[in-house]
Amino acid sequence: MEDLEPKKSYISWPILALMDFVTVIGFDDLTYNFQNQGMGVITSWIIMLFLYVIPYSLMVGQLGSVFNHEGGGLTSWVRGTSGEFLGYFTAWTYWAASIPYVVDTANSIVVGLGWAYFGDARLQDHMSNGWFAFWTLATFIVFIFVQSRFKRSLEFLSTIGGIAMFGMTVLFVLMTFTALARGGHIATQPMNIHTIIPKFDLHYLTTVGLLIYAVNGAELIAPFVTKMRHPKREFPKAMIMLAVMTAFLTIFGSFSLGVFFNAYHLPNDLKMNGSYYAFQALGEQYHLGNLLMYIFAWTEVFYLAALLAVLLDAMTRMLISDTGAKYMPKVLRKTNGNGLPVNGYLLTCGLSAFIMLLGIFLPSMNDIFNWLLNLNGIISPGVTCWIFFAFIKIRQDSKKYPSDYVYIKNDKLALSVGWWCLIVTALATIFGIGPQDVKFGGSTWWYELVINFVAIIVLIGLGVVLPYVTRREERSTTGSAFTRLQWSGILAALFLTIVGDLYLGGSNYQHNIVSIVGISILGIILVIVFGWKEYNLIED
Repeated sequence: MEDLEPKKSYISWPILALMDFVTVIGFDDLTYNFQNQGMGVITSWIIMLFLYVIPYSLMVGQLGSVFNHEGGGLTSWVRGTSGEFLGYFTAWTYWAASIPYVVDTANSIVVGLGWAYFGDARLQDHMSNGWFAFWTLATFIVFIFVQSRFKRSLEFLSTIGGIAMFGMTVLFVLMTFTALARGGHIATQPMNIHTIIPKFDLHYLTTVGLLIYAVNGAELIAPFVTKMRHPKREFPKAMIMLAVMTAFLTIFGSFSLGVFFNAYHLPNDLKMNGSYYAFQALGEQYHLGNLLMYIFAWTEVFYLAALLAVLLDAMTRMLISDTGAKYMPKVLRKTNGNGLPVNGYLLTCGLSAFIMLLGIFLPSMNDIFNWLLNLNGIISPGVTCWIFFAFIKIRQDSKKYPSDYVYIKNDKLALSVGWWCLIVTALATIFGIGPQDVKFGGSTWWYELVINFVAIIVLIGLGVVLPYVTRREERSTTGSAFTRLQWSGILAALFLTIVGDLYLGGSNYQHNIVSIVGISILGIILVIVFGWKEYNLIED
């Protein structure tokens, strides 16, 4: 009698390595860190690969194997080792870390469209901070609508776009070396062993977080570890292949940037426009004009647009579905007739607007872009700490957490590696709070330092407030923490405050900063006034 059960399909280790490669590194990551460290970033990439990326990826493999019955998500790892509340808080911090990322993605779409349309960087010279924030928010609204209609196709398109982006990066490296073989000139001079040795100072420490931000994301492939035929021997092969591909891309990609840019005198807007400058310079080298730049610009816009739509949906659904009802308010878990968490989308847009609001005081559009990118270099490594925390927990009691794949059989050695990665990541998070790309001790430096703390406190602190809102819901006979009138007042106060601040931030009004501070304080007071009193309490 034939076995009618479907055969189990397995994923091969080369495919797993390629899947992880797409999530780990991209061309923009090269330009971001090249501006921070110059050619010295080559040494930093080598150190990161062997002392961080490989152990980090292998730890993720074991965590995914231990918690395969729960889907292998970061939240389930922490919940399974440390209880429900830390599981909820991990989900919240992971989601909060995504806010600066999606804002940065929306910013990049606006910048990419400027290059795709004008063919140069003139957008930053003609667009005020207020209008930059406005078009970023408009991008959010458009893609929240788009993802609800084309979600599955956009997931496919973002994957294709990601592979195309890596193809462009590899093409850039190969064409650069071909140009050198044809007698091309290296812009960075002198080019010797001392050029690639970074200067280990305070500035260097503030940039490590962005390196970690560039290479994290391996946790996204954790659920696939148990889908391998022989994970014990195949998963390490996949991670070695990942390390080789990442090494090729980061080392030779950074060197290629040094061919076209003088690492000792880099453009101030390299983080925002460096990728486009690079393909523009490559096109000139081959007498192709702006052709390669236009191809890259539209590839970038296409990929980021699909990615943004998927991210806006995935991050909101993850937060609402992967946290206990004990801590997450019912109002955020509520969905419409199509199953969409509309209130969750509104919270995402509101916090994204808040992040943009913090940046409108900065001198220029380029400063906003750089600050927001560096904010990712603070919050993203901070959330990555949860991965090492969970790994340490399972290795402290390895008999309680058996798995098909084990990273380092000796528990003491495994714990030392786990603590190493946790300490390095935590220190990178702390030092990352120090502003980059601006003069140390200047007014802009101090302002960025302040808004870094404000952003962290609000994004993380709101995760502590939500359980309070949930308890208010439970105490109410109507099941709502606030009445409809209270919700209307709170949302109206927040909306008017954000719109007013964005408008003043983009204006030339002499006392705009004082006015914005005043409007913000008034908005906070109104929110407290509207939400203070509790109605329809359940009597004891």
